[in-house]
Amino acid sequence: MADLADIVAIDFHAHVEMSRAGVDSLPDELRDAAVQHFRGESARPTAEELVAYYRERKMMAVVFSVDAESFTGQPRIPNEEIAEVAHANSDVLIPFASIDPHKGRRGVDEARRLIADYDVRGFKFHPNVQGFFPNDRMAYPLYEVIEEAGLPALFHTGQSGVGSGLPGGGGVRLKYSNPMHVDDVAVDFPELKIVLAHPSFPWQDEALAVAVHKPQVYIDLSGWSPKYFPPQLVHHANTLLRERVLFGTDYPFITPDRWLADFEQLEIKPEVRPLILKQNAMRLLGLGD
Repeated sequence: MADLADIVAIDFHAHVEMSRAGVDSLPDELRDAAVQHFRGESARPTAEELVAYYRERKMMAVVFSVDAESFTGQPRIPNEEIAEVAHANSDVLIPFASIDPHKGRRGVDEARRLIADYDVRGFKFHPNVQGFFPNDRMAYPLYEVIEEAGLPALFHTGQSGVGSGLPGGGGVRLKYSNPMHVDDVAVDFPELKIVLAHPSFPWQDEALAVAVHKPQVYIDLSGWSPKYFPPQLVHHANTLLRERVLFGTDYPFITPDRWLADFEQLEIKPEVRPLILKQNAMRLLGLGD
């Protein structure tokens, strides 16, 4: 474990995009569309490459890939590989797992095994590319396991860069990522710690309403440069949600360097900045306990 006093920030949202065996997390067409959407880097980092990248910046990062095998037909990056690299480099990486809810009982069994044998620290869901509504009862057995373990569930919300600009959006349906569907999850699993990933365009007000109303719901700020944050998000980050807003980038699509440079120009209160950059994530993840 890192000396947390020396850590500049905790990036709550970073992607492992390539496995050791050369398995990519997305088909080329969908990935290239996302890179163009973000006007970002086309890097496809392995877990080991993320270690070096974040260690150089004196940061920690929550890392994961996305299991979307049922939608893309593409093999996923193994959760076990990500967890093993993270635990070998626990001063830098915090491993989350991703399981496609369509896997049913097999996925539930995998979640239990990953928690018990690989000490994963949370789970990532991407309703757009996994093709499900978060409040679909199909996913509830997975949430039960996560809630029982006291771990956070991170949900992509809002528009997705994946498939953006392709005919038919590459088959990606935006309807799945309205944060109001996660509100049902927060009601049905009141002890489940939930993170709404990204400024949730075009449903920003819905995301804020869910987070204000449900005290176990957080918002990560990944996927957007801070200079584009809507005023109501900045207001809530400074006030009602100051202890439940998290720094995140969506690396490699947005780099920490770019995000932090733009965050410096944002009208965030001085006493709130350390909460967003590190302290809120520490509390949510149980770091330093």
